[in-house]
Amino acid sequence: MLKNRVGESWGQAHLADPQIYPFLQKVDLDLAEMVREAGCVFCSGTLHRAFYKRKPRGVEAWPKDEEPRRGSFCCDQRDCRRRHTPPSLRFMGRRVYAGLVVVLVSAMVHGLKPHRVEVLRDKLGIDRRTLERWRQWWAVIFVESSFWKEARARFMAPLEQKTMPLPLCEAFKVERRDRLLDLLKFLSPLTTPVAWKELVS
Repeated sequence: MLKNRVGESWGQAHLADPQIYPFLQKVDLDLAEMVREAGCVFCSGTLHRAFYKRKPRGVEAWPKDEEPRRGSFCCDQRDCRRRHTPPSLRFMGRRVYAGLVVVLVSAMVHGLKPHRVEVLRDKLGIDRRTLERWRQWWAVIFVESSFWKEARARFMAPLEQKTMPLPLCEAFKVERRDRLLDLLKFLSPLTTPVAWKELVS
């Protein structure tokens, strides 16, 4: 059962943890600052802040007074002006649900009884078709991506692809918050617009 393997209870605890989202925001700001300091990759121009609003769904514990913004920058050179969007631990590409929700809920549904899946869906406001798209994305598009074909070599034993991302959660031992953050960092290269083009379903 999932409760014994990955942990239905801790999965829900992570999603409701009021401390995890401010920490993810801090990590995102650090990642954004690294991109800003590196400058434009196209012309070496200076990058100016051009963050934009995002309202990720499925987040119970997002601070009420915070207006989430996606880190982004624009080159200051008139003949360039290219946008640079850094990796993120909070947002997974253009998905409207927070990255944490997409990962944990997709993992939790493997092993849960249909009734528990219904309760989880209703609580987070996730449509059945959305949940099915996520499962297809992990089991088909993700495992065929160039990111995964290169990254899977880091795991000693091959991970079961049909139940992704559950095997990733197990490999990272995400019952601990710091290990969950390690998993989100591992997946963060997927969250940039360039990488996301390959992964849009």
